[in-house]
Amino acid sequence: MIKIIQQISRTLATYSSAYVILAALLAFLWPTLFGWVRGDVSSLILGIIMLTMGLTLTSNDFKILFSRPLDILIGACAQYTLMPLIAYTLTHLFGLNPYLSIGVILVGCCPGGVSSNIMSYLCRGDVAFSVGMTTASTLLAPVMTPLLVWWLADTKIEVDALGMFRGILFITVLPVAAGFLLNHYAGRQKSFKDIQQSMPGVSVTCLALIVGGVVSQVKPQLMLNGAALFCQMLTVVFCHNTLGYLTGYGVGTLCHFSTAKKRTLSIEVGMQNAGMATVLASAFFANSDILATTPEAILCVVPCAISCAYHSISGTLLASLFVWYDKRQENRDKIIHSNKTI
Repeated sequence: MIKIIQQISRTLATYSSAYVILAALLAFLWPTLFGWVRGDVSSLILGIIMLTMGLTLTSNDFKILFSRPLDILIGACAQYTLMPLIAYTLTHLFGLNPYLSIGVILVGCCPGGVSSNIMSYLCRGDVAFSVGMTTASTLLAPVMTPLLVWWLADTKIEVDALGMFRGILFITVLPVAAGFLLNHYAGRQKSFKDIQQSMPGVSVTCLALIVGGVVSQVKPQLMLNGAALFCQMLTVVFCHNTLGYLTGYGVGTLCHFSTAKKRTLSIEVGMQNAGMATVLASAFFANSDILATTPEAILCVVPCAISCAYHSISGTLLASLFVWYDKRQENRDKIIHSNKTI
């Protein structure tokens, strides 16, 4: 039975983008399916995602933070400067209203996505660097995310920075720490390792539930604003994500990183924990009390939900592009070597 579960988990992780998009479509067609995924339930689901991340961490992963401090520092600085500033700039370039703007800014101010480590592995990046960056940015999130959102958000919107600090601490750092401790003390047991191998599927399923819950909430606004809203937000998310990849790679080039490290930095900067942004948007900018007086506030979760699906797709495509480039270079080198031999 456990083998079947693990196989299902691997399949879900492999086709995570399609799975998340399917959940979004189902939520749009039948909102009641995901109507229960909101409020504290969304926070709990995000906590489970972060717990699955923690279950993969070992003491060696934390040693990376101290053995490669300059690399991690450069990565964290790039993460928490480039993406927030790009998000802020795009909100002004596209003339977004305050609620759409706060959603884009939230995505930009969140730590790296939990699937970035997989993407780094697929594109032959520096996986240890990727894990170190994701760990560092997640641990910094309770301070950096509320601070940056408070600094960059439209003055028309009240930002509860202290509340966000507590929320991020409870739904990210504590579950990650709990997962790490479980792995540290029970990691050698076979039954625990079997559970670990099932976690990717659990993580993807939780992300799909969060996206589905958001889509079910925003459907009235999507219907009201039509395809124009979706296309505008997709364009903004595309620009934000792509510029993150490009500037991340650029920082690696300026710092004379190896090709593997440049690829990892590109992915870590470009891929955000949009699931966290979605939950934060729902909890602090579109909760039931706010929606009772300002229904339009629900718009803040739209860019977050689109980012959840889009980042998975773009990360997979970028990793595939890097692999394609490597194979092309290898074939070219073989041809040159063959010509020299002749």
